[in-house]
Amino acid sequence: MERKQFEKQLKSNLIPFWSNLEDTEYGGFYGYVDKDLNVDKKADKGVLLNSRILWFFSAAYSLFKDEELLKKANAAYHFLTDYCYDTEYGGVYWSVTYDGKPVDTTKHAYNQAFAIYALSEYYMATGDEKSLKLAFELFGIIEEKCRDNDGYLEAFTVDFKPGDNEKLSENGVIAGRTMNTLLHVLEAYSNLYKAEKNKTVADELKAIVDIFEAKVFDKELGRMRVFFDLEYNSLIDLYSYGHDIETSWLLDRAAELLGDPEYTKKIHAMSDVLAEKVKEYAYDENAKAIYNEAENGIVDKKFVWWVQAESVIGFYNSYQKCSKRTDHKKTSEEIFSFILEKLIDPRCGEWFENILEDGSTDLGRGMVHQWKCPYHNGRMCIEMCYRLS
Repeated sequence: MERKQFEKQLKSNLIPFWSNLEDTEYGGFYGYVDKDLNVDKKADKGVLLNSRILWFFSAAYSLFKDEELLKKANAAYHFLTDYCYDTEYGGVYWSVTYDGKPVDTTKHAYNQAFAIYALSEYYMATGDEKSLKLAFELFGIIEEKCRDNDGYLEAFTVDFKPGDNEKLSENGVIAGRTMNTLLHVLEAYSNLYKAEKNKTVADELKAIVDIFEAKVFDKELGRMRVFFDLEYNSLIDLYSYGHDIETSWLLDRAAELLGDPEYTKKIHAMSDVLAEKVKEYAYDENAKAIYNEAENGIVDKKFVWWVQAESVIGFYNSYQKCSKRTDHKKTSEEIFSFILEKLIDPRCGEWFENILEDGSTDLGRGMVHQWKCPYHNGRMCIEMCYRLS
């Protein structure tokens, strides 16, 4: 793999596709594109989608210093701050209408985290102090409203009363806590700490890493558990391969930011196990790609777009920690080849949602929706540009 390959994917495919979705009339970016590439200009706009777009264009601007990218980041930033932030109760909504009116006022810790992730990235790209201030306000909201003594909670009403966590629960369970939310609070706090070395953020970041090690990581199976009740009892036998390989490198990033060599060494040992087990149980030697997940030992063998993106980074990260792990470097390269050959839609440059086990394409819920964004694939390209520089 070479840096120029990832630059090409950004400049020729992902940046043009997402740039064309800016809503110049009502602000932000359109919320839905169907399987036939028809844009629904009246679709609700997911705040999660907008935050991830803000992160993407901010990070792309920091990489390339192209003023057109800054304009797109500005558009996402102003939509987030003007329409998605609740000035009465604080926090960001789940979604707004196409013209910026609150439609789903759920306040989810996961959504607050992604807003922090995006705002801190925008601050690092622009130096805009207001964005950093708002990121710290959201940090305060998560710490005050979205957690208890044992960790982070999930969904809340508009005024932060406990709510039903149907948005981040699946596979027949409703979880009181999820590994997914914890992971992205970790990611958000890592980026906020990278933006400004604040001791309180560092303390909470370390506490999250410790929760992963003590309560989420299954030492016997070498994987992360996914859905929990409030006492961290696992609700289902689910092995999420994509989340584990993503967690492996995000945990390493957090530990490295905290700057304690012995602590980092300990976390590296845990993340090494995660990567090794994903390779052992989820890598299809014929397709050269990673399966989706396994529930009760039954493997879902479709190849999901975001799982492949995180796997390219995760296995390359494993190799960078130990140059002897050339097998993980090869795995990263092979998955990237799978992406180039199978996942990129030749019509537009964005990725298909899934490739099925028989090699056929599955467009899923469409090319763009609340969960289909330039965050995983865009981040893969940006992250690998830095790692290969």
